Amino acid sequence: MVKIKSIIKGSPADRCGVREGDILSEINGHAIKDVLDYMYYAAETDVALNIVRHGEELTVKIIKDEYDDIGLEFETFLMDSKQRCSNNCVFCFIDQMPPGMRETLYFKDDDARLSFLQGNYVTLTNLNQEDIDRIIQMKLNINVSVHTTNPELRVKMMHNRFAGEKLKYIYQLAENGIKLNCQIVCCPDLNDGDELRRSLSDLGGLMPNITSMAVVPVGVTKYRRGLFPLKCFTKERAGETIDIIAEYQEKFLEKFGTRTVFPSDEFFLIAERDIPDMEYYEDFSQFENGVGMLRSLINEFEQALETAEWESGEREISIATGYSPYPIIKMLAEKAEKNFPLLRCNVYRIRNDFFGDTITVTGLITAQDLIKQLRGRSIGQELLLSEAMLRRDSDVFLDDLTVSDVERELNTVVRRVPNDGYELLDAIINA
Repeated sequence: MVKIKSIIKGSPADRCGVREGDILSEINGHAIKDVLDYMYYAAETDVALNIVRHGEELTVKIIKDEYDDIGLEFETFLMDSKQRCSNNCVFCFIDQMPPGMRETLYFKDDDARLSFLQGNYVTLTNLNQEDIDRIIQMKLNINVSVHTTNPELRVKMMHNRFAGEKLKYIYQLAENGIKLNCQIVCCPDLNDGDELRRSLSDLGGLMPNITSMAVVPVGVTKYRRGLFPLKCFTKERAGETIDIIAEYQEKFLEKFGTRTVFPSDEFFLIAERDIPDMEYYEDFSQFENGVGMLRSLINEFEQALETAEWESGEREISIATGYSPYPIIKMLAEKAEKNFPLLRCNVYRIRNDFFGDTITVTGLITAQDLIKQLRGRSIGQELLLSEAMLRRDSDVFLDDLTVSDVERELNTVVRRVPNDGYELLDAIINA
């Protein structure tokens, strides 16, 4: 039973007399406990709402087009609270954050509903058979954090005694036609090498319902005192991991016509290997996991250069980026300068003092590191920053400073740039 916060004006529910404050108990005889129940059962054309109003039970019948929203809004998006992660993974990034940050950054969610609705990855450890049956009934394709298919190793890595046995849900979902995108956070001396081979082999046995797999390197910050001793990937170990993945890509490509499993871009940067071409990434199914982002950026930028026109006078701008993507961003800036002689594009590598210099990605750069390392440097007319540094739909960095703080401290204009080559070139050459 869920309290209705408001009614969308003019919606089917509004026209049929549903009121703010009513309690929704059932749709077409099915109990409603969260947003998945609501979306699934309200999708039909004939909808009977059982509601409670001032203690009295009422039935409201609605006729609408299939999948049209009936127009109810609730206190929270999920209609209840997020499910908190029940694991204590040895590689968890949240456990490696400094103290004193905003409270929401320390919340660990592991909610299968957010996997379906927003693309979050879930471990399945806090689900039961009833939850799995509902996923199968509703045909909900989800994203799963697997990490390893070795039950004992999964228990060790996730510090959850149920983590190994919950692997059965992956097999059950796949065998019932649920499409799964999977990820493996790879940790040297734990689930790399032969253990990675085992995981890829086991998951490959569930294809084609395993639709994609991403292997990403563990991130290790300087705040690991008292935590499991993790290693960072070296150039050699990163190369070995890429090669193991390539073995299985060849097998899957031959058998299924798709590579299916991909290393994240960071592996290629650590191994100092060239980023593969566009064909390698197929449909970019693991783009949000950092797989193929750099290749997409490069190709878009180069295509944009072919038709771009210079409309400015002399122009100097700067780009701040992390250590790992620096060579790529520097190369693109130099291409732009070659095309446009009146352009000067400074590219600055920002060392991550906030989390530690083992963190080299752009998305984890904080405002205080930008300010400290760029103060006194030649910036020019604008400072270009990747939107990955900022909280979604906001101007706030991880350290709670804002874009305005950076502009004030560096006495410059900051321009936010999405991960798009066309947008990047436009920001570089156009004021």
